[in-house]
Amino acid sequence: MRKTVLFFLPLLLVGCDKTYDEIIESSHNNYQAYSVSPVDSIRYITGDSLVTFRINFSLNSNVGNVYCSVTASDGAQITGTYLQLYDNGNSANGDNNANDNTFSNKLPLSKYYPNGYYTTEYFVQDQNNELIQAAVGKFKYNNGQDNKPPVISNDIVNPDTIVATDTTAILTSIEVTDPNGRNDIVKAFFIVYKPDGSTNNSELQLYDDGDQVNHGDQRAGDGIYSLLIQVDQTNDKGTYRFQFNARDRSSELSNTINHFVLIQ
Repeated sequence: MRKTVLFFLPLLLVGCDKTYDEIIESSHNNYQAYSVSPVDSIRYITGDSLVTFRINFSLNSNVGNVYCSVTASDGAQITGTYLQLYDNGNSANGDNNANDNTFSNKLPLSKYYPNGYYTTEYFVQDQNNELIQAAVGKFKYNNGQDNKPPVISNDIVNPDTIVATDTTAILTSIEVTDPNGRNDIVKAFFIVYKPDGSTNNSELQLYDDGDQVNHGDQRAGDGIYSLLIQVDQTNDKGTYRFQFNARDRSSELSNTINHFVLIQ
């Protein structure tokens, strides 16, 4: 079982706020991509959540099927696998003119998707039915929800009174919720203050990953974040303060909970 040793050292529907650089792969023998969209800032609007994803190829390009994959700021692939793009002149696909080597399709972005920078990868299917990456675009997504900080509760430090004659394992945990959804939580952590009030300000991260062996977390994704630490006879004796917090994607901090730990 791996634990964190408790050392005490001295003292992220359309607005255009900004355009982000497109990253276009080098030209292929049969085609060359020269622009993609979106690459600006997109804000969710109730009743109109569709966003058009588009890639433009030079007119002399020989292009077959085209697809894209969209990855959210938290690493989730929101297209599932791939979204096919069309050059059919159908407005339902967001395509204006057929056979002009501009491929498009629309995808709804939910208000429950996290804020931050999203990555769109564009692919062309070659003669062997393999997908070859043609371009990469990035855009910033705002889910339209007023940001509210996370909330922490139900702190546990067990045991919180220790006679440190040998190495002792301590389970620490905190429950974290966020009004903007679980995906908005970036980090749960605590900072340790020594009996004399000093701290090195190191943020000891807690985990909601179900790793009982290394982190002491009982169940992944249940909103309870945990960490196993250990103390021994070398730690200063007295009352320590464990200051618990959580942080969201807008860098807002939760309420603070202090838990006091006595090492004798």
